[in-house]
Amino acid sequence: MSRDPSHILQSVFGYPKFRGDQSAIIEHVLNKRDALVLMPTGGGKSLCYQVPALCMEGLTIVISPLIALMQNQVEALRQLGVKAAALNSAHSQEEQFAIRDALKRGKITLLYIAPERLFAARFIDFLSSLEIALFAIDEAHCVSQWGHDFRPEYLKLSILHELFPNVPRIALTATADAPTQKDIIERLNLEYGRVFNSGFDRPNIQYRITEKKNAYNQLVSFIKNTHAQDSGIVYCMSRRKVEQIAEKLVNEGFTALPYHAGLTSDRRFQNQERFLKEDKIIMVATIAFGMGIDKPDVRFVAHLDLPKNLEAYYQETGRAGRDGLPATAWLAFGHQDIVKIRQLLGENLSQEQRQIEHQKFTALLGYCETIECRRRVLLDYFGEKRQEDCGNCDNCLNPADIHDATEAAQLALSCMYRTGQLYGVGHIIDVLLGADTEKIKNSGHDKLPLYGKGNDLKRPEWQSLIRQLLSLGYIATDLEGYGSLKLQEKCRPLLKGDERFAVRKFEFKKKGSTKTREILLENPEEEALFDQLRALRLELAKKQNIPPYVIFHDKTLLEMVQARPSSLSEFGLIPGVGEVKTEKYGPLFLELLSA
Repeated sequence: MSRDPSHILQSVFGYPKFRGDQSAIIEHVLNKRDALVLMPTGGGKSLCYQVPALCMEGLTIVISPLIALMQNQVEALRQLGVKAAALNSAHSQEEQFAIRDALKRGKITLLYIAPERLFAARFIDFLSSLEIALFAIDEAHCVSQWGHDFRPEYLKLSILHELFPNVPRIALTATADAPTQKDIIERLNLEYGRVFNSGFDRPNIQYRITEKKNAYNQLVSFIKNTHAQDSGIVYCMSRRKVEQIAEKLVNEGFTALPYHAGLTSDRRFQNQERFLKEDKIIMVATIAFGMGIDKPDVRFVAHLDLPKNLEAYYQETGRAGRDGLPATAWLAFGHQDIVKIRQLLGENLSQEQRQIEHQKFTALLGYCETIECRRRVLLDYFGEKRQEDCGNCDNCLNPADIHDATEAAQLALSCMYRTGQLYGVGHIIDVLLGADTEKIKNSGHDKLPLYGKGNDLKRPEWQSLIRQLLSLGYIATDLEGYGSLKLQEKCRPLLKGDERFAVRKFEFKKKGSTKTREILLENPEEEALFDQLRALRLELAKKQNIPPYVIFHDKTLLEMVQARPSSLSEFGLIPGVGEVKTEKYGPLFLELLSA
């Protein structure tokens, strides 16, 4: 095999040229230098160590946190003719012995392992007897205690630098703010390496936020209007809610499966396998699901509950559109979400960690409430400045109605102050609307000068305004679980009249559409051919018991529809095919394309 990276990229992986920093990263690694690679999901991180692995003599070891990720990557590489294996607890003892024997005989090029495996049963001693060319540390943000997915076992990976000083290491992640990047470099001893930052933008993802009114109905409307025939993920905070939403979606006619830590491991595995290997599956899940899932054709990620911070949101939404085709990140949130998360952030954390987590959550709320381009706010959080609006988020596509709500905000703040900062949203709004409740009578709040002075606004409008005051830090809820609203120092200029307060209405003037076919397929004939290619791919995948995308991505099938190759040589030039797949699948697909 040629050792030229460009030739390997074309002949093995089927891509005509490198993207972005890929070529520079690969050259750096081939020169036996350490690196930290920051690259968005779908940007081609895996190629940054897979191509060098095929160029170098010896074994490349990929350290990855999840078994599912390993298996997906190994299956995909084997389809390309690459000698890859994973060594983990899912293998029988006989399988593990066979893999070790193949490693000793130099029959494996890439080995995927979990960090726990690295430090178990004298495995490092075994590795010392092999010729190791490269260590790749995937999902490197797991090493940071300030990251959203900290894993203590990742801290031990610094030992690789000490035990294998002449073996280069490449750490890769799609999610790391500035403090997390610093942590990765320090904890993995990468100070003398180079940082490659390819940016965090995922231009194919459309970001949409909506105010919760009837969250389930809003979700169903979103799916039916934009992704009725697509695979997607719906995230919920609790196991109970996951089960309820999955059941409701099934009753609605969708194929929906639950996934959470309360299910048996067999059930979780079965549901995940169906999600990976079938089309049009909706996975309803807690955040226990998703990390390392390599399914490229997830067309939407929906959140029915708020994540804890922007890193988690970015990581979870990044599971949509890994193939670069249009996808949607949709989120519904309301006041109760804010209260729930703030209570959770106070649990089992040191004072320093609690403060950092609250700062991160405040940044997420600012993103949700912004009237600016959402992508600019999101990228700015990760230190990436963007000068122009993206044109592919709800605020860009359907600018919100904005109006001055200074007087209403002052009235709400005054009501919180005059009622002693002891009550939650419902009671404050009741006082403003002049409601006749026992709580108001017993507290004497019907005698306040501002009682009933808020009738210019309806209850939902007050709820929206108070939520925005909360999200933007003018007020806060107590952390003891009572939900009472407290004034913050930030509200002082607003109360004095030295600052104006504008609010947005969470109402879209028109429905956005992200249906892939409307954008990429021009007529019914092309749609029919695309469906036939997908059916053939599914049939071949079932015979091999592998996910369909391991054979070809949707993007590759769309290229076939548009290019209409008529020979094996033309078929081999389709991006994402390569030599091995041309030989293996070319005749079958050409027969269908020429029919």
